[in-house]
Amino acid sequence: MQRQSSVRSDFGSSSKIALVAILVALISIPAYQATANQNYKVVFAQGTSSQEVVVVNLDVAIDQGSSSLVSRAFARAQADGAAAVIIDMNTPGGLLQDMLSIVDSISNSTAQGTPVYTYVGNDSLAASAGSYIAMATQKIFMGPGSQIGPSTPIVEGGTALEQNHTEDGMLSLMVSLAQENGRNVTAANLMVLDDIAYSYSDAITYHVADNSSNSLGQTLFMLGLSGASVITVSENPTEQLLSFLSNPTVDGIVFLIGIIAIALDFLHPTFFLSIVGAILVAMGLIGAEAIQSGGDAAALAVPFILFAAAAAMIVLEVKTGHGFMLFGGVLVGSFATYLIAYEVPYSPSPFGDIQYLELGIFIVVGGLLAIYARWISRSLHEKPVTGSESLVGKAGVVVTDLSPVGEVSVEGITWKAKLSSGQAIKKGETVKVVRRSGLELEVEPEPIKEKLDSIS
Repeated sequence: MQRQSSVRSDFGSSSKIALVAILVALISIPAYQATANQNYKVVFAQGTSSQEVVVVNLDVAIDQGSSSLVSRAFARAQADGAAAVIIDMNTPGGLLQDMLSIVDSISNSTAQGTPVYTYVGNDSLAASAGSYIAMATQKIFMGPGSQIGPSTPIVEGGTALEQNHTEDGMLSLMVSLAQENGRNVTAANLMVLDDIAYSYSDAITYHVADNSSNSLGQTLFMLGLSGASVITVSENPTEQLLSFLSNPTVDGIVFLIGIIAIALDFLHPTFFLSIVGAILVAMGLIGAEAIQSGGDAAALAVPFILFAAAAAMIVLEVKTGHGFMLFGGVLVGSFATYLIAYEVPYSPSPFGDIQYLELGIFIVVGGLLAIYARWISRSLHEKPVTGSESLVGKAGVVVTDLSPVGEVSVEGITWKAKLSSGQAIKKGETVKVVRRSGLELEVEPEPIKEKLDSIS
């Protein structure tokens, strides 16, 4: 079993490192997107008065994680009897369902006597879903270089009727929020119908926003809260995980990587990859629930059926061992990942250059893993041989003429040999070992094709 044990030893160390490196590389880009510029802490800034202001650090996409963040911040404000909540916003938008949840939280806070304000800092965004959240607050402050809008919702993959229905619903919401907070209804209307975005100066000119402000401190001063104790609340690790998995591209890739890891562990059992794979599959299922909460469960049936088919194909790779099933599963799973985004209402579109890059890298790596699976499967299914038995099938060079007995050199060792068939073979020609008997090899002339292959 010399050859087989060598194969297992090599795969048990270097291949695990390589595969883990691949897993990390595939999720590193979206993981960075989910965690960049986020603070896990609750930051206290003690003021000179007994008032308290809760600042929500909303510098993330609008999704289940950020929705949970806002709910937690409002619960803190109510429990402490805070004087106000300020949403410190810089968001490109996100899931409409979670935007509506945040708008409801703002309405409930206002109804309970805690006012809510928005500060869109210098060079920051209150785009798409973020513009509705800002419009729901009592005052909007904007810094130089900031922008609010556009606000046209996007239903990826939906019919024209579905797009129109969603757009009409969001238009009604935007207009009602503008009216409720005394802002320019016509300008707000254009944000939805004509996909218009306003710079901070235009937003103030057209009364989409209420005031300009160069900093959060200036905003607090303008609200008469400069002496208040400030509590800044950011996404905690659980909310960050939900935000990470709410991205359909991430969810699909993580789920498929988990299935691949488990399948590869069957080819060279280590249990390590199975544990990693199980964790990733669980993360994918959590993400599927997060995505489903933002969309129509019936509409997501096709993508998840494709995911099941992809998982079955990847697992079948364990039996076939030729690599095609694994690569086919990656392709089917990538297509299912793409379809998920077309069934979840986003604003703006969930797909951009980075998502296409992620899927492209995943497909390429899937091809490399298929080649890897084919190689390892062949290695492990070869018949183990040791010692002189390994000489069978090897090529040798005639040392002394075989007529029919003589000597041949195989892998640098000279053996007594005899021809199994055919006429005499001259010194210097090549032969093939067909069997071994004691200290004598039985050989035959090397086929012409093999000679040509060795020359080429």
